[in-house]
Amino acid sequence: MKKLLLGAVLCSLLLVPAFAGGGKDGSSSAKELVVYASVDEENTQKILEAFTADTGIKVQSVHLSSGPALARIQAEAGRPQADIWLGAPSDNHISAKDQGLTIAYKSAAYDHLDGIFKDPDGYWRCFYMNPLCFGVNTNALARAGAPMPTSWADLLKPEYKGIIQAPTPQSAGTAKVMVYALVEMMGEDAAFDYMAKLNRNIQTYTSSGTGPSKGVGVGDCAIGIQFTPAFFSFIEQDYPVEVVFPSEGVGFEAPAVSILKGVKNLEAAQIFVDWLVSKQGQDSLSDKNTFFYPVIPEAKLGPGMPPFSSLKVISYDTDYYAENTNRLVERWVNQVLTAR
Repeated sequence: MKKLLLGAVLCSLLLVPAFAGGGKDGSSSAKELVVYASVDEENTQKILEAFTADTGIKVQSVHLSSGPALARIQAEAGRPQADIWLGAPSDNHISAKDQGLTIAYKSAAYDHLDGIFKDPDGYWRCFYMNPLCFGVNTNALARAGAPMPTSWADLLKPEYKGIIQAPTPQSAGTAKVMVYALVEMMGEDAAFDYMAKLNRNIQTYTSSGTGPSKGVGVGDCAIGIQFTPAFFSFIEQDYPVEVVFPSEGVGFEAPAVSILKGVKNLEAAQIFVDWLVSKQGQDSLSDKNTFFYPVIPEAKLGPGMPPFSSLKVISYDTDYYAENTNRLVERWVNQVLTAR
């Protein structure tokens, strides 16, 4: 599989044609859709409400994190209770494809989506991106008497001891992306040496990938390491929060969507995946304040979001890290979590 490599590519993405699926005008017989959603519940609701408003198709959703979602889809193989799996990193969708749990679907919307955002056989496509960052509560940072961090290297300084939260790769995909990015930037041994040193400054590791933002928002910690949306949302709500992209570079996620094999509402499922990567669907990410980055260049950006092409993002081979995740997490537990 291609590396997730975006910097210059975003400038040359092909334009996605206007959404032309069925809708409220009666041009489609599709009436309902059932979704297993691995996007956070608030943003799932925003996306699905926008889809219903645009198409008239009613949606029921069940929220499941990526691991439980895949387990449920496996248990329901060939007779799924949902039509769509929405969200979870693309390596999860690769696993679902390899196990025969999803079906291929290609259309004009698929054809015009850049190759880095889709399975070459049509089994899944990515529909948004999130880069990692440092979210900084400026009031808490001032109370700690620490300067604004600008790099991964800065976080090792003694003035940041006990004021940083990060998720654990034992349970959070966000933390796994951080591990992958650091390994790509530094090499595996140096990355684990770095994370062991960083552990001395960590206040707590959260089980959820979005856990650090909760501490940052209320000022329980000064710095949180996670994906950007919650921090941009805080800024929009006038919290004393700033977003920092460390100078060495950042990893990112690009969650995907798949149609499950044996669905009851195939036409509605096809309309949905086309809508997600259309300009209408992509604009809804910003219109609804999800603060997700779109995967097509002409779509809107949310308030305060710098263009993705301006960020120094770190590419990584999703197949390699899918195969090595368990080993890397075990090494993290043994070498990082126990470091003093």
